[in-house]
Amino acid sequence: MLRVASTLAGIYGLVVLLAWFFQERLLYLPHVGREHVATPAERGLGWEQVELQTADGVQLDAWWIPAEDARGKLLFFHGNAGNISHRLDSIQQFHRLGLSVLILDYRGYGRSEGRPSEEGTAQDARAGWRWLTEQQEASADEIVLFGRSLGAAVAAELTASLAPQVQPAAVILESPFRSVPALGQQLYPFLPVRWLATLDYPTERYVTHIESPLLVIHSRDDEIIPFSEGEAVYRAANEPKELLTIRGGHNTGFIDSEPDYSAGIDAFLERYAGLPH
Repeated sequence: MLRVASTLAGIYGLVVLLAWFFQERLLYLPHVGREHVATPAERGLGWEQVELQTADGVQLDAWWIPAEDARGKLLFFHGNAGNISHRLDSIQQFHRLGLSVLILDYRGYGRSEGRPSEEGTAQDARAGWRWLTEQQEASADEIVLFGRSLGAAVAAELTASLAPQVQPAAVILESPFRSVPALGQQLYPFLPVRWLATLDYPTERYVTHIESPLLVIHSRDDEIIPFSEGEAVYRAANEPKELLTIRGGHNTGFIDSEPDYSAGIDAFLERYAGLPH
């Protein structure tokens, strides 16, 4: 029995060590589709390829998809897998809502240079913000920040870093998690994730610094990030805020819940952000 226990303890220790060593590879999945599968032109949308330069010298690939008579400009931060070309359904939804969209690939994703990291995604977000405010001469009160899944943490961090001096027109966080350690502990309850985690992305803490109108979107059917995570982020946030509950899977809820999804965003932007359609 002692030998069996020692063997099991050794196996568990090895699993813990591997989880610690490979945690970045578990979170960042840039190789799940590095090549572009399509462009906005195939959806009938005018677009421009944009090169963003980060403060630490990394070149990022991005798309600018302008809308005619746009009500505002949306800075789009996607999730932890794939690249910008996998987000055409979402881009089209926002385009129908009258929003011009800048969507970027984080470092190490798609055609962007570098390797992803928590500090790196923060630098990437700032590069997108600078491009909108400098190249497009957009004012903060016409910019909407949108992040889905990992991108929700990136959007929340950027907004918190700008506050209180600069406040975007609105912030939309779809399928957010409280933090990497909190989510990881739920997904891997047999591991001491809170002790192992070197990545944080504390969305729940970031939203306490956000003063812009905030919309949290989450599906009760989300099989990857539990609905309770989005509820916790919503509860921690300041007013004004709304919670839009949708249906469907983690990667399909925004499609499965049409037209309620787009209608909810439309109403929120008109009611709180002063962006009539």
